[in-house]
Amino acid sequence: MEKTLAIFTDIKDGNLAYHVGDKKANVDRNRKELASKYNYEYKKLISMNQTHGNNVQIVDLKSDKIIDDCDGLITNVKNLPLMVMIADCIPILLHDEKKGVIAALHAGRNSTFLKIVDVAINKMKENFGTNPSDIKASFGPSIQKCCYEVSVELVNIVKNSFGSEFINGRYIDLQGINKKLLINNGVEKINISNICTKCTSKVHFSYRKDPKTGRFAGIIKL
Repeated sequence: MEKTLAIFTDIKDGNLAYHVGDKKANVDRNRKELASKYNYEYKKLISMNQTHGNNVQIVDLKSDKIIDDCDGLITNVKNLPLMVMIADCIPILLHDEKKGVIAALHAGRNSTFLKIVDVAINKMKENFGTNPSDIKASFGPSIQKCCYEVSVELVNIVKNSFGSEFINGRYIDLQGINKKLLINNGVEKINISNICTKCTSKVHFSYRKDPKTGRFAGIIKL
């Protein structure tokens, strides 16, 4: 089986997002240093202008380097790195180990409610013949059920759409919901980080801790 790069960065790798008030030169430098650290081509990296939706795009070498209005990327092109940026939302990396297909998903609250996992897996099946049981899923550090407090209205959405097992008072379990969606789709190999960006991690950006924060990233490459 071919080796695949699948990593989650942290504060030591710096802010990787252009939209958070950082200087472009700083972000460019951080992204270049990351490419050098993990041995991929900086100029090939594809990232997204994430909008908390469920738009998932299939990309190749001709695609734009930043995909607008997008929260998920899929490719079967070798050496084409995909990047998802986060600061509390769940970065989900998928790898179909048989067909050689990868995806990077931004599963925040809205994207989770819109079942971005379902959208991505359906596209992998339709376009590349993926069998979900061949998919390995990795969830990076994110805000966990210990700290993810939301409004009563949102609690009710979770209860009605996914079940009361994902609720504890006004705290919701986004990891649990996405895991259930993956299992419902036939994915069996699921690895979930137990690092909470808000309360246990000192090395990941967290929007809940500080709204003026940077973004860390999940990166995957065949």
